[in-house]
Amino acid sequence: MERIICLVLGYCFGLFQTGYLYSKKHHVDIKKEGSGNSGSTNVLRVMGVKAGIIVFLGDAGKTILACVAARILFGGKADMVNLLVLYAALGAILGHNYPFYMHFNGGKGIACTAGLLASIDWRLMLICLIVFVVIVAATRYVSLGSLVVVSIFMAWMVVFGMMGEYGVRPGLLPEFYGVAGVIAALAFLRHRANLNRLLHGTENKIGVKKK
Repeated sequence: MERIICLVLGYCFGLFQTGYLYSKKHHVDIKKEGSGNSGSTNVLRVMGVKAGIIVFLGDAGKTILACVAARILFGGKADMVNLLVLYAALGAILGHNYPFYMHFNGGKGIACTAGLLASIDWRLMLICLIVFVVIVAATRYVSLGSLVVVSIFMAWMVVFGMMGEYGVRPGLLPEFYGVAGVIAALAFLRHRANLNRLLHGTENKIGVKKK
């Protein structure tokens, strides 16, 4: 029951489509511009740096709120609270990626995943931030930086989960890894077109206009 509550709670938070609402406020329909994605990267490309940052913070923030809510509701379950935080974050990512009122076509969940990193381990967040900035600065591929960060997240959850860093009892570790794996898989699923372009050298570079 706790898992279902966290998933549903997270999904409700995820339904707040920052990019769509922000663009509408500024008389832009982000679903009809650029890639048609409502996430922060498309907003950045279409509306500029300020808009991109605002949308990123909004999308990360809604996941943080979902994770905080899970901790408040189930903080007494010390041996599984971080598992429930993952469920809440997964719900937020699902709500962001697949909002029912937008025909299940939202963003790609990377800003939401950043919110999870901030909620579960500041060390992981710092490492992923540095890696992301370095990769994007060197290649200008936001998608590459995003997928590397998600891969680091998955590896970190496995290694530090086994070390007992997150207080998840041994019997729940396979489930802990499974939920983290679903979160990582969703990112790769939503970036499958980007992956194909990366492999063929045709991926869009941030700050570079299409010819």
